Amino acid sequence: MRQYIGHLSVDDPLHGWLRDAVLPQLAQAAREPRFRVFRIAAATDVYLYEDKWSGAGLVGKFYARARGLNGSNAPQSARHEYDALAYLRRLGFDASPDYVARPLGVKEDLGDLLVTELVAGEPLDALIDTALRDGRFERLYRKLGGLARFLARLHNRLAGPERVDFTPTQAYFDRVLAYLAANGAVSARRADRLSALGHAYAGEPAYWQDVRVLVHGDATPSNFLFGRAQDVFVIDLERIHRDDRVYDVGRLCGELKHCFLRATGDPGRAEPFIGHFLWEYAGHFPDRGPTFAALTSRLPFYLGLTLLRIARNAWLDEAYRKRLVHEAGKILSGGLA
Repeated sequence: MRQYIGHLSVDDPLHGWLRDAVLPQLAQAAREPRFRVFRIAAATDVYLYEDKWSGAGLVGKFYARARGLNGSNAPQSARHEYDALAYLRRLGFDASPDYVARPLGVKEDLGDLLVTELVAGEPLDALIDTALRDGRFERLYRKLGGLARFLARLHNRLAGPERVDFTPTQAYFDRVLAYLAANGAVSARRADRLSALGHAYAGEPAYWQDVRVLVHGDATPSNFLFGRAQDVFVIDLERIHRDDRVYDVGRLCGELKHCFLRATGDPGRAEPFIGHFLWEYAGHFPDRGPTFAALTSRLPFYLGLTLLRIARNAWLDEAYRKRLVHEAGKILSGGLA
């Protein structure tokens, strides 16, 4: 949801930089730009700068004011994400059907600012809401198929040869759980139980056997936009790193479960869409059946971790956060049965 802030003053140093270094990459301004400023999300320092005359839209993310609990151990800086966006575009993700947003500039002395082009598309969470409201489930299935294709292309582009190291993800699980406990979202007894469940997965060989791939690192519904047919537009690569492919796949499945649980109260409503997404993803491998089985075998840990991660959000009501923690515990326990 865009929140109008006002106009960027011509005396602001940001105005001159956007005018001289950034805007010319998208449009030739016949007159002095006049940037209307919108806040894109209330919880982040990400803004849209829209030139009134050319209509060009620039997205600015201020890294100096946007630090979070990062499970990827990737550097959180404007330069890191600029390089990641440019790198994926050089790998071929710069045209339909898989399009990564074009980075336009970095300005470290202005709040460690990254500017990218504005990419227009419908976010996944909006697609889910529309499907539930209007019954447009076939459209949601089709879009999930497109997302599965993008992730499979990304993961397979630079796979291996080194094996997955599950240790950093296990450490992230511990940090998420510690955060929940420190902020009163889980009791000490529940935290101990969840910790024991989470650590038990380190003894499962499947979580160590695949090769590492390049992962998006923050596969949440707001970071994937959709156009016509199965076109996918990708933004927000600050957490890109090398890891288990299920780091992305499992997080996306966990987000689907959360979306359906919050909208309907029934996490089971997400299962057909999770299954479809995984099957479509596996279809980009020569051995679809075994790939699907391998993905689902190590899905529980990542599902549980994702629900706990979402439960950190204080803007969710307390009862729902507890429900997320409860569902995470069920999944983590069931995955070890």
